[in-house]
Amino acid sequence: MKTADFDFDLPRELIALRPMEPREAARLLEVRQEGAPGAGLHDHRIADLPELLRPGDVVVVNDTRVVPARLKGRRGEAGVEITLHKPVSPARWHAFAKGARKLRTGDVITFAPGFAADVIERGEAGEVILDFALPEAEVLKALEAHGAAPLPPYIARAAGPDAKDRADYQTIFAEKPGAVAAPTAGFHFTEGLMRRVLARGVRRATLTLHVGAGTFLPVKVEDTREHRMHAEWGEIDAFTAEFINEARAEGGRVVAIGTTVLRLLETAADETGRLHPFAGETDIFITPGYRFRAIDLLLTNFHLPRSTLFMLVSAFAGLEHMKAAYAHAKEQRYRFYSYGDACLLHPVGPGAAVA
Repeated sequence: MKTADFDFDLPRELIALRPMEPREAARLLEVRQEGAPGAGLHDHRIADLPELLRPGDVVVVNDTRVVPARLKGRRGEAGVEITLHKPVSPARWHAFAKGARKLRTGDVITFAPGFAADVIERGEAGEVILDFALPEAEVLKALEAHGAAPLPPYIARAAGPDAKDRADYQTIFAEKPGAVAAPTAGFHFTEGLMRRVLARGVRRATLTLHVGAGTFLPVKVEDTREHRMHAEWGEIDAFTAEFINEARAEGGRVVAIGTTVLRLLETAADETGRLHPFAGETDIFITPGYRFRAIDLLLTNFHLPRSTLFMLVSAFAGLEHMKAAYAHAKEQRYRFYSYGDACLLHPVGPGAAVA
């Protein structure tokens, strides 16, 4: 397909710059397959989610924790801005650097006393590989002390991310550090909402996918088949895989809380839809025509035009249905992107197969 098929206009004032408070007051657009595109749109609030689920369903959440991956440092007298985007090892990271043209292999970037990194390799488009030469625990501790939340580029703050973003740009499920972008569908959950979901008879399962900064990159090629995804590391353990398999075998629906969960479940599923334990990198790229195997419902935010994530939701719920849903959301003044409102998507066709 052509990347232009996934383009749309969005008024800038609809881009959310802060999350809704309270979180459960955020809006939720349910997209059901009820005839022609636009016929199955239902406006709710996040607080309504428990009633939209069924006893026996299983919600699957991502427990990755966002690290404060934005750093300001100096190479000699020159200032350098760094955004970490993927670990090579606990102390070694791929990073995007402003001012990278002047960086050379062997340069040292100092971020704070006792916290510096060596440039060990330069890549394309401002990418470098940095070695902090510290144990993993010390690197994470230093990032917590000196880093800032890696907000996406469309959330512009004149002074950069602030202290409130450090808390806001993290889900209640966050436990395992490693992400440099948040699994934003999880932002809508509070402890109270989760209790009400479980009280409904819905079960919960947890996996890990460390989201990379590549999630914000637009698709620049004209033909989607030529796009290459950034790989991200994820894990589903044997207990979780079997727990989800059993829930589905008993008639429960698998509800992916976010596209990160969906992508890892689809990576770990075989042709029959059965999940298997998985630990490693995934670069799965889902576009219309993909046959979904592992999930039945998707809770997700509103995504960027021409992005891999808008392509994914169009594959799941149908491109024309998603265009109609986004047109409705704009008309009704929904809030878009990371800190914005959400969709609850039902799949196209039996077994989530996309026509």
